[in-house]
Amino acid sequence: MDVRVLPGPGVPEGLLIPAGELVERFSRSPGPGGQSVNTTDSRVELEWDAGSSTNLTDAQRSRLLSRLPSPVLRVVATEHRSQHRNRAAARERLAERVRSALAPPPPKRRPTRPTRGSKERRLEAKKQRGETKSLRGRVRDA
Repeated sequence: MDVRVLPGPGVPEGLLIPAGELVERFSRSPGPGGQSVNTTDSRVELEWDAGSSTNLTDAQRSRLLSRLPSPVLRVVATEHRSQHRNRAAARERLAERVRSALAPPPPKRRPTRPTRGSKERRLEAKKQRGETKSLRGRVRDA
């Protein structure tokens, strides 16, 4: 089954990762599962080699490879008891990681100065705090 990456920043038309480029492995999942816990291979490990993928443009491939720790993207799903649901969860997780890695970086922050009102509010709060603390001293006899 193919993995569909939804359209978004960096992927305007979306992306389709064919099933032939995916490697799936199944094993026994840890945790609760009742009687079938020792017999069902419900843990899913999904791998995709982004470096050799044919569906990426050169710009997408370079951005993806610069943001990922290795060219092979590996996702593991163990949260469900059934293999079918874990396969779907692994595919969704892979699509989301690819989509976030392909997104362009956010625009740089333009530095701004504090407004006059914010300066006045800050100084007023400091004065009130100082007055509160000055009342905590010893009581003097008059």
